[in-house]
Amino acid sequence: MKNVFVAGHRGMVGSAIVRQLKARGNTNIITRTRSELDLTSQSEVASFFASNEIDEVYLAAAKVGGIVANNTYPASFIYENLMIECNIINSAFQAGVKRLLFLGSSCIYPKLAEQPMSESALLTGTLEPTNEPYAIAKIAGIKLCESYNRQYGVDYRSVMPTNLYGPHDNFHPENSHVIPALLRRFHEAKVNGDSKVTAWGSGKPMREFLHVDDMAAASIFVMELDAKTYEANTQPMLSHINVGTGVDCTIRELVETVALVTGYQGDIEFDSTKPDGAPRKLMNVDRLAQLGWKYRLDLKEGLEDAYQWFLENQDNFRQS
Repeated sequence: MKNVFVAGHRGMVGSAIVRQLKARGNTNIITRTRSELDLTSQSEVASFFASNEIDEVYLAAAKVGGIVANNTYPASFIYENLMIECNIINSAFQAGVKRLLFLGSSCIYPKLAEQPMSESALLTGTLEPTNEPYAIAKIAGIKLCESYNRQYGVDYRSVMPTNLYGPHDNFHPENSHVIPALLRRFHEAKVNGDSKVTAWGSGKPMREFLHVDDMAAASIFVMELDAKTYEANTQPMLSHINVGTGVDCTIRELVETVALVTGYQGDIEFDSTKPDGAPRKLMNVDRLAQLGWKYRLDLKEGLEDAYQWFLENQDNFRQS
């Protein structure tokens, strides 16, 4: 039985990976809470790996946040994420861990990257300023994995997800991402009997969304590829793999689908005085498709699942 350490098991992606590994069985899953193990502490992480016989690592731990948090605490975002990655990757190597999967973010790509964004777009242009420190840390994680592979012959891999949503998402009214924010807003509008909901922007920008259960499935799929297959479909210094649906929709289509899923029947208007952001953000997922993986949940099915989880856990959000 393999001993698998899932770093960040309480987060949205980490918890989904744990659920799927448990369902598969034949795996001893090792987790630690933040109070049990400070991942920014080199000595604590080194001691943890030295005292546990770990075969594989899913590195899903990260300091994350929206635009406001990234703009307000840039030093915290770059420092904490760099420390987590450096400590886990180096300590895993020192402890003899042969295989590791690092989870990144689509924000690693240049602000003006050609759409859809392929893996080869990495380091070809200027990053989006609002989350540059976080993106730099995630790029460093990819390069850490590649460098340890090249120098020491280990098998450390990286996957870059598109926009994720699903169970254990952050539904805070101000600090959440677009899907949980919309699900909560339309739910509360329905409950309160509001006649109108206003969405930011023109509704024209296009975005891609992936349910977190599909992200977890893709992560396990990439982790379990044999080394020859992985190496044949990547390059030593361009080894990361995009994970997404390869399908996008307009924000207007997203908003209308959220209204349908939540059962809101009032009017919807778009405030075009609010910013739209980039006109399009879509991942090129040809590399993953060639390896044989495809997402399972379409947007409506995924939103229904996320909304059901929100309904079952909304008491936890009433004070936020």
